[in-house]
Amino acid sequence: MENKEIYLGSHVGMGAPDYYLGSVKEALSYGSNTFMFYTGAPQNSFRKPLNELKIHEGRKLIEESGIDESKIVVHAPYIINAANRSSLEIYEKSIELIISELRRTYAFGAKIMVLHPGSHVGFGSDYGISALAEALDVALANDGTDVKIAIETMAGKGKEIGITFEEVESIIEKCKFKDRIGVCLDTCHISDAGYDVKERFAEVIEKFDKVIGINRLLVVHVNDSKNPIGAHKDRHENIGYGFIGFDALYHVVHHPKLSGIPMILETPYYNEKAPYKQEIEMLRSGKFVNWRD
Repeated sequence: MENKEIYLGSHVGMGAPDYYLGSVKEALSYGSNTFMFYTGAPQNSFRKPLNELKIHEGRKLIEESGIDESKIVVHAPYIINAANRSSLEIYEKSIELIISELRRTYAFGAKIMVLHPGSHVGFGSDYGISALAEALDVALANDGTDVKIAIETMAGKGKEIGITFEEVESIIEKCKFKDRIGVCLDTCHISDAGYDVKERFAEVIEKFDKVIGINRLLVVHVNDSKNPIGAHKDRHENIGYGFIGFDALYHVVHHPKLSGIPMILETPYYNEKAPYKQEIEMLRSGKFVNWRD
């Protein structure tokens, strides 16, 4: 049995002059029926005013193209680290940014915001998990939207939290607003964290369902990995060119338990060109094409 409702797309840019309208056009050029974007640069907190970003024009094109707006995903900026309370200034700024990004996500008409859980900066996973849960409670009590936060599973690089399903479940369990918290499952990250995506993905999903609950899975990031299972490196590779492989990732995209969940490619550019049109075609058809030669 295959997944009949496949929402497959990629990360897209959002720059001048067309901004959000340009994001939608880029997604459509890849044959996508979903996509993910940042509302501004991921490395800083500077944000252009919403009224400059051609949101109305972008949403109009989404409607005309038949894309389900509820499947569109925003990624929060990387600079947020609400797992670190050692600096009150950084912690409070992270909460402010989460609130701001939730409101911006809502303004674009999107319903899901992916968030990296952050780093405990040497104070231990329990410390980081508690800090993040408290920050999420403050943010979700004050943002005034219905946008859901998808905690991204991490590869285990450095002092990250959210590496295991148990850690992610612990974050959710400590939050008061559980109905607005879900998960973004990244195939590269969980492979690098030690989950066997290549050979035992059905078992991985069963474990996810048992520990967290499949109903909390809001987004899947579909990425191959430059490193073998358990490497804790977090280096994405193009579909079929890494250690996970095309067949396994095709199975992920078409897994019946993932029906209706937006699938987002974050694979690297090759020779300064986006690979997403080729990768989306391959993952829909089941036919691998060596497009890099």
